[in-house]
Amino acid sequence: MPEIKIDSSWTLFLDRDGVINERNFEGYITSTSDFKFLPFVFKGLKKMSKQFSRIIVVTNQQGLGKGIMTETTLDTIHYEMCKALKAEGIIVDKVFYASNLRGAKMDRRKPNEAMGIEAQNEFPEIDFKKSIMVGDTGSDLQFGMNLGMKTVLIHSAEIVTIEPDIKVNNLNELADVLIF
Repeated sequence: MPEIKIDSSWTLFLDRDGVINERNFEGYITSTSDFKFLPFVFKGLKKMSKQFSRIIVVTNQQGLGKGIMTETTLDTIHYEMCKALKAEGIIVDKVFYASNLRGAKMDRRKPNEAMGIEAQNEFPEIDFKKSIMVGDTGSDLQFGMNLGMKTVLIHSAEIVTIEPDIKVNNLNELADVLIF
């Protein structure tokens, strides 16, 4: 398996569903009770949070655009997620989400680069060549590739045809592969 050597100037970009929490393949995470952390998330992110300068979550949330949930509900889910991570010593610098429907005129959804550009505008020190995008879908990997990031695929039920730099089963495996 290839290794990536990082230092404290690197940024970790994470997809949400399927990377941080269990993904609902039949629908959407629409409440805090639907949100269940995946195994090894805390252990892996605890190791990596000490090494990366920033941790950014980028997530497509089309359920908002479909009216299945409200922005307040989504903000509450993200607040509770960040609070639980912070309780373990893991700081998420910001959660960016795309709420538009697929194919919208102003499409912010991955694989489009909009959320990455917004993150860099807010945190100008982000260098995409010193960033890793972790996801479980082809659009996550393509997002990272479009911006020049290293890419990591977390195995899931999703069929992905794009070849990432690294494939792992969870965030703890990723932490063990990276060279700090």
